[in-house]
Amino acid sequence: MANLKDLKNRIASVKSTRKITKAMQMVAAAKLRRAQEAAEMARPYAERFNAVMAGLAASVGGSDSAPKLLSGTGSDDVHLLVVMTSERGLCGGFNTNIVKKAKVKAQELLAAGKTVKILTVGKKGRDQLKRDYSNHLVGHVDMSDVKRLGYADAQGVAKDILGRFDAGEFDVATLFYAEFVNVVSQVPQAQQIIPAKFEDKGEDEGASTLFDYEPSEEAILADLLPRGVATAIFSGLLENAASEQGARMSAMDNATRNAGEMIENLTIEYNRSRQAVITNELIEIISGAEAL
Repeated sequence: MANLKDLKNRIASVKSTRKITKAMQMVAAAKLRRAQEAAEMARPYAERFNAVMAGLAASVGGSDSAPKLLSGTGSDDVHLLVVMTSERGLCGGFNTNIVKKAKVKAQELLAAGKTVKILTVGKKGRDQLKRDYSNHLVGHVDMSDVKRLGYADAQGVAKDILGRFDAGEFDVATLFYAEFVNVVSQVPQAQQIIPAKFEDKGEDEGASTLFDYEPSEEAILADLLPRGVATAIFSGLLENAASEQGARMSAMDNATRNAGEMIENLTIEYNRSRQAVITNELIEIISGAEAL
């Protein structure tokens, strides 16, 4: 049985930890609202942009004049996995779930004889991937100094990816991030951004017959496709930001509850130990009095 001093110190330590986790939960809740609003406001633009691009891509089809970002290199031997995670931990399984999805994709590609290259955005993803895929890491984007996400941050990442594509370093690029659903649910996603893939949801069917484009569809796509890569990355960063705060809020809430339960158990143990010490002292006093 632990002595009273050790138990008292442990109770004080857990109480201090509970104060920290409670404060982190409140900070995450405050940040979550702004991050969630930013992610939700970006979704309509991204969806409409993809719808317009789907119509343009359908009209161009597989023509020889189609931009390289749409038609691809004609091969899929080299894959670039862009894994976006957070710069900080203490957010439950948020980072681990994204990395796990990227690892599954990497294993599938390697088993098929493909070459895999990994570009990480966020320190936590890089730290996890270094253990098993250090030979496949080709770059890292540090965003620890970013106070508030902006489109310029996404453009910086997109510029790096497009530069590697123009240099012929890869054939296919896939983006990994977590889509924010709610505080307790963040779903890891894998989105191919090069060659560009757009879902045509039907509402823009026949867009090529309803509209005449000036300049040509090919020229418009050549200008908008790089912007589409940046838009996809920006949407992923915003979804990640909201997912990170939601996961941290949930994790800190669980930690606070666990600390409370631990304090209760330690307090019970402390009271029992204290009662046992008092009982032993009384027995010694009574035994000494009877001996006299």
